[in-house]
Amino acid sequence: MAQLTGSEILAKALKNEGVEDLFFLMGGPMLLAEESCIKEGIRPIDVRHEQAAAFMGQAYSRLLNKPSVCMAASGPGVTNLITGVANAFVDCVPLVAIGGSSPFKTYGQQVFQEIDQLGMMKPCTKWAERIYTLSRIPEMVNVAFQKAMAGKPGPVYLDCPGDLLYEKIDEEEIDWSISGRALPRARPHASSEIIDETIDVLRTAERPVIITGGGILWSDASSELQEFVEKTQIPFYTTPQGRGVIPEDHPLSFMTVRSAAFREADLIMIIGTRMNYIIGHAAPPRFNADAKIVRIDIDEEEVSTSPRSVDIGIVGDAKAVLSQINQKLTGQHEKISYDRWIKRLGDEEAAKRSRPGGNAISDSEPIHPLRLCEEVKNFMDRDAILVVDGQEILNYGRQSMPTFSPGHRLNSGPFGTMGVGLPFGLGAKIAKPDKQVIVVHGDGSFGLNAMELDTAVRHGINVLVVISLNGGWTADPDGTKPGRDLGYTRYHKMAESLGCYAEYIEKPEEIREALERAQAKVNEGRVAVVNIKTDHKARAGTQNFSQYST
Repeated sequence: MAQLTGSEILAKALKNEGVEDLFFLMGGPMLLAEESCIKEGIRPIDVRHEQAAAFMGQAYSRLLNKPSVCMAASGPGVTNLITGVANAFVDCVPLVAIGGSSPFKTYGQQVFQEIDQLGMMKPCTKWAERIYTLSRIPEMVNVAFQKAMAGKPGPVYLDCPGDLLYEKIDEEEIDWSISGRALPRARPHASSEIIDETIDVLRTAERPVIITGGGILWSDASSELQEFVEKTQIPFYTTPQGRGVIPEDHPLSFMTVRSAAFREADLIMIIGTRMNYIIGHAAPPRFNADAKIVRIDIDEEEVSTSPRSVDIGIVGDAKAVLSQINQKLTGQHEKISYDRWIKRLGDEEAAKRSRPGGNAISDSEPIHPLRLCEEVKNFMDRDAILVVDGQEILNYGRQSMPTFSPGHRLNSGPFGTMGVGLPFGLGAKIAKPDKQVIVVHGDGSFGLNAMELDTAVRHGINVLVVISLNGGWTADPDGTKPGRDLGYTRYHKMAESLGCYAEYIEKPEEIREALERAQAKVNEGRVAVVNIKTDHKARAGTQNFSQYST
């Protein structure tokens, strides 16, 4: 009778769940598991740091709307995963993290790399559990995938003691009964009464706005949201994680007058996003204190614990609830109109864009970060996947670089983790190899995971990386910030040594041609890096997210 090791069972179980790509850094006790995954036909993407494996998986999941898998060795291998897992947790991304651990039979005897990995993972995952029985590995793996996608998505963790991974069991003893069980998409609907109440509120409003986020992506509700926006003619705004759910050049997108819209709105519809610091908790003075709040979210706790009182709270799936509202609106004879409000925002936006200097692109040297962003914006494909990571460059990018396709804009999200850029870009390219992927990086954040250029070259993950080289962390116009100065690192030389095509640019008029040359190399099958010296004094004027500033 054939026998299988725990590692082989784990690999077969992952294959049954539809896993095609594995992000990992090799090491004991996971070596046999990794080898077994490869034998099962799972593509191995080995990285230079475990944190990057989790980040790659996060981007991969966002682009494909399904769980991804990252794997690490015991002890420091698992602890290196934690930052990436925590970022996925705060950002609600379904990541399945698998870590080796010290032998179960000797746990508590201070053996090699022994530490309470399960205890550390539980606060930053939806679910964390340890494998105790070989026969139940397929069940445990399926449960992990189910929990990652259920309700509000999020990361899970499966702890794998080394001794169990190398033990063997007869095949007939293994329970495969639920292995590969399909991931059901629960779509809770709203009651007809609350739909009617919502439409009544829409009829009485004069200045409504819609705020959406990543929940629209996970619900696959982009088309339903756009239908709702166009039926009602309500201006919409998205959080950074939800950009592109409707093309940002839509006539009801008034990006430059966001602050005025929030202050004056008498109805705020918050759909599929948290009421967190990113939208100022929907609280005054950023938002109208007298505005009514309608909130749609699949997570009951999100609705019930809103930091601001909710007038209508709907616990339901965004796609399902928006479909209900759209259907109800289709049957209504009386047209809802916000023409005066639309004209008010449109006029203010036009005025703002026409002010002297409002559209001016600086020719100064060192290059202004906004000039860099404008050059990238005018160069990239309409459906490009754009990753932006850093401080000043991230803030300037928010203002100037639109997104037109659902899920095609990636950044660190509410957790604000730096260093996600390059790993996110690689995960995105693996998920959608036919799309142009551009990573716009601050130089400080790039340094955190710069060696993933080696990963990109080794695996032929061909992305274009643009570095805003302002000499350190954040802007420092007064030269007073401690530990800020990193120097103007010649990252292009590092990139060349790793096998990339690379350039160094100091003049603004040279940016476009450099991007074109770099993308041509990407199209030929190479990784390309353009290192662009920017002004360290340039400070983006964006909404403050905290009481302190970097």
